[in-house]
Amino acid sequence: MPSISTPSKIAGTKSYGAEVIFSGSTSQEREAVVADIQKKTGALLVPPYDHPDIILGQGTLALELEEQVNDFLKTDSDLGNASVKSRRLDAVIAPCGGGGMLSGVATALFGTGTVVFGAEPSFQGADDAKRSLESGKRIESVKTLTIADGLRTPVGIWPWSVISDPSKVRAIFSVTETQIKAAMRLVLERMKVVIEPSAAVPLAVVLFCEDFRRLVEAEAGEDGWNIGVVFSGGNTTVEAIGKLFEDDTVALAERATGTVGADGERIAENVAG
Repeated sequence: MPSISTPSKIAGTKSYGAEVIFSGSTSQEREAVVADIQKKTGALLVPPYDHPDIILGQGTLALELEEQVNDFLKTDSDLGNASVKSRRLDAVIAPCGGGGMLSGVATALFGTGTVVFGAEPSFQGADDAKRSLESGKRIESVKTLTIADGLRTPVGIWPWSVISDPSKVRAIFSVTETQIKAAMRLVLERMKVVIEPSAAVPLAVVLFCEDFRRLVEAEAGEDGWNIGVVFSGGNTTVEAIGKLFEDDTVALAERATGTVGADGERIAENVAG
């Protein structure tokens, strides 16, 4: 795990009986540590996102979402826009870090008529998938201290083969740290659901990204769309949430300088990421 991981993630991982070995915060640093462990122990690597089986497994969430929405629209007259209740899920927007989830959702919904979008933080170049689509080439390295710490990794090779196909992923949009926190606050206060910053990124796009909103308005018209927003991740603590809403300058400085000891104890930093 990255040395700047939150105490709750470290403690949670250890509670399952795992041995936690720390690495640097970039994907290259993490992969180097993994390669060394494999060489010494012969361990099998289960990649977090860059493998076809992982992509297919994560894509099952889209099948469940599609089934749930279809049932909702059939049985609850208060859900969905009045003129589109008889239709299915029109669009899904999911967070994108390594891309396993987004490419899985896109694969599961391909050919169904449901449009798939990705969502990323923009802070310090964390929107690598969005920029990769714009340039036509996968960006291989990302180093960012965005509060959406689950989305700090570059898109993997296998996910990129799906995400780069416009017939599967229509577009990717990015949002600021302030917008992510505003979406997270809304979920906490109105939905009474605890999510980590990474999980709030898709909702932040729906609420605040003007490019996304203009696209929906242009294509959906006055009827609008039934949009499924994926919340994925609740790796946070009360202390971390409180720190997020403190002064941004102080919070960023602590994320940059905080360290975790080899035994997993917090030395300085105690914020998301």
